[in-house]
Amino acid sequence: MIKKQLEKTLKDAIKEDAYIIGAKQVLSNISKSKLVLVSKSVPHNVSEKIENDAKKSNISTIAFDDTSVNLGKLCGLQFRVSAISLTNIADADIKTLQKETESKWCC
Repeated sequence: MIKKQLEKTLKDAIKEDAYIIGAKQVLSNISKSKLVLVSKSVPHNVSEKIENDAKKSNISTIAFDDTSVNLGKLCGLQFRVSAISLTNIADADIKTLQKETESKWCC
């Protein structure tokens, strides 16, 4: 269930061009984000920095417990995605994804 919901949310964001891809890009544009997903392929210090910056800005984060290759596939992209920030997502969708990932993937 969570994978389907997450996949739909990610593909919708990409279709609407409402996303930022890449750990460095996400970090430099964190204020534009509403939700950030970080794959387990991201080095620990970088993912920690993303999570801390997001927390300071009151932005939700989800630790995607899979590789950047699989996150890219889930987004429907032909390349790796280490981190993705969604800039236009409904608060209800964020809550749903967080609830489901906490029980399934998250720390």
